Formats: sequence, C-alpha cells, structure tokens
Amino acid sequence: MASSSASLAFFAISMVLLSSVALATDFVVGDDKGWTLDFNYTVWAQDKVFRVGDNLLFNYDSSKHNVVKVSQTEFHDCSSTAANDVFSSGKDGITLKSEGRKWYICGKGNHCSNHQMKLVINVESAAPAPAPTSSAPSLVASLSAGALIVAGAAILA
Repeated sequence: MASSSASLAFFAISMVLLSSVALATDFVVGDDKGWTLDFNYTVWAQDKVFRVGDNLLFNYDSSKHNVVKVSQTEFHDCSSTAANDVFSSGKDGITLKSEGRKWYICGKGNHCSNHQMKLVINVESAAPAPAPTSSAPSLVASLSAGALIVAGAAILA
C-alpha cells in the first residue's frame, strides 16, 4: 500500500513538473527554407514568441554557411571575433537560456550584408506552467498526505 501510494504521488508530481518542460518550442529558423541566402529572417521572426527554454534549430549547407552568435554592434556591422560562438555542423540547435535580445549572423563571405543572413529575436521569460485542473491539486495533496501518513506509520511501527 505504501509503495503504490508513494509511486502514484511521485507520478502525479512528475507529470506536473514535466508539463512545464514540455512547453518548450523548437523553432526551425527559416522553416523549410532553413538558414540560407535570399530569405527575410526579420519577417520570419516577427510573429513568433521566443521564450527561455525554447530552441532555435538552424539547418543549412555547412560548406556554404555557419551560424555566429554576436552582439548588437557586431550584428549591425556584420562582424565577429574569435570570442563569438560559431556553429558549423549544418544542423545546429541553440537553446535560449536567458531573456533579452539575441543576434545571429552567417559569418561566411558577405552573407550577412544587405540584411541577408541575419536574425535578431527577443527572448521572453519562460512560459508559466499551465494551471492545474481542479482535481490535480487535491489528488497530489491527497497522495502526498497519504504517503506521509503511511511513511509516518512505518516509522512508528
């Protein structure tokens, strides 16, 4: 009895915690066009809401392009230094770990110039966990209380 109540409580709590993790969104930059020339990434990003925990997925030909995480000044100048994070696998996933503006360019050739391969996004705080259904809190509370009572009875015995 004690182990089944504790297992059920653990499962219920895990489901509540996992529901907030499951809210992360994977954004394929450029959708089916990917990270390439002659695509307007400003228009692509304008109707999207990026949040902490979401992922940017850059798909591109690694012999022609790369992805460089840059500062605002570097973004405007289409420049980077050895200190910048450079991704070059052709299938790069970047997890958005903090709020604020993020800037990305292609560092090969003049691909960044003329507003070609440049992406700027604003990252908002993580999405709030969904409101639990009316039965979830009482279920978790009941299960947790039951597990504590059982555990307490085991200690006293």
